[in-house]
Amino acid sequence: MTNITLNQLEPQLLQRLQQRASQNRRTVEAEITAILTSVLIPDSSQTAIPGLAIAIQRHFADIEDFEIPEIPREPIRTPPTF
Repeated sequence: MTNITLNQLEPQLLQRLQQRASQNRRTVEAEITAILTSVLIPDSSQTAIPGLAIAIQRHFADIEDFEIPEIPREPIRTPPTF
């Protein structure tokens, strides 16, 4: 395995990376590996859901100001008595 050294990493970026690793219950190294894997190997099973979300977002990107109409509701029926 190859070692990578990052010099002059911005403190804000490092803090966000540490927070993300903590949220995902990973080490910073494992989080960096997961990020690189998701970007460089999009067919990975680890990225199936984010890949789907991105595909949906791109599909509907051209639609602007779309609102789903509210469905009219009927009053609740009285429960039957036996």
